[in-house]
Amino acid sequence: MKILFDQMEDTVLKNFKGGEGELRAKMYTDPKTKIMRGLLAPGSSIGLHTHEGNSEMIYILSGTGKVLYDGEYEPLAPGDCHYCPMGHAHSLINDSNGDLVFFAVVPEHGVANSTSFVSP
Repeated sequence: MKILFDQMEDTVLKNFKGGEGELRAKMYTDPKTKIMRGLLAPGSSIGLHTHEGNSEMIYILSGTGKVLYDGEYEPLAPGDCHYCPMGHAHSLINDSNGDLVFFAVVPEHGVANSTSFVSP
């Protein structure tokens, strides 16, 4: 299955998960997986949240920023991959002067009350 992000419309999520600014995303979802190409403008962030029932992998395509993962900050640059396992908390932050563009995959693990990146 081919996912054509360039042919999708942006979904704009303001203050996503309690973060700052807005997340612009092109998303594919089905009951088992969420796949997204997202953009955080300078000063924008995805708020701190815990993954319950799923995990998340974030691959940085362009720009720089940082992730707050289980209370520790980790810098991110193009080619870096951040992994947040089920039961752990993270936040993605663009603290740079340019856009932060990333690719994310959220597989569900079959546990009730799972977190979704389509609902703040």
